[in-house]
Amino acid sequence: MNRIIPILIVAVIVAAGAGYWLTQSNGQANAQQTQIERVSASGGDSAAATDTSGVIEMVMGSNDAPVTVIEYASFTCPHCATFHENVLKPLKADYIETGKVKFIFRDVYFDRFGLWASMVARCAGPDKFFGMTDLLMKGQSEWTRAGDPVAIAGELRKVGRLAGIEDAALQACMQDEDKAKQLVAWYEKNVAEHDISGTPALIINGEKHSNMSYADLKKILDEKLAQ
Repeated sequence: MNRIIPILIVAVIVAAGAGYWLTQSNGQANAQQTQIERVSASGGDSAAATDTSGVIEMVMGSNDAPVTVIEYASFTCPHCATFHENVLKPLKADYIETGKVKFIFRDVYFDRFGLWASMVARCAGPDKFFGMTDLLMKGQSEWTRAGDPVAIAGELRKVGRLAGIEDAALQACMQDEDKAKQLVAWYEKNVAEHDISGTPALIINGEKHSNMSYADLKKILDEKLAQ
């Protein structure tokens, strides 16, 4: 079970790189999900913990689509990478691009590297977010194992450069402490709202579902569309 970033030390993680988070096994873990555990911040509420107005919701598909799918995922979750390859691609072709499904991607942060990846993916704006997400998920096994934090940050910059982002802009995005705090506060609010315990997780027209195959997801979507 991966511990999540406490909001009050996000700035330290972004700017300097705090110690690695410990992992613990959980006998009840879903074999198809990476399990999460929220770690509460101490010291009371702060403006950064509640002000999420600077976070842009990343959306694909028509706002008028009859079905809305929210995916909770982490850039460092192997099951999420598999979901994006085996489920999201056909979902996009069959349902999102045809106007049947509105798809929303919401980040979950297990560690500083997932947060960095999110900040890089968002650096070029919404238009390039899902393209960069594809690159990050496809190359996850490589950049997450690049070595120490400096090496991993370097690999993330390579992904950003593929999207045409200059090094100076990438560095600024990865060291934006205010944005990091907003993202973590936004993540904590979303996860609490939908009681998310593992990734990937799906909210389909308000109903929570665990990770599943495309065939199973298709069955649920077709039932929703037939109503």
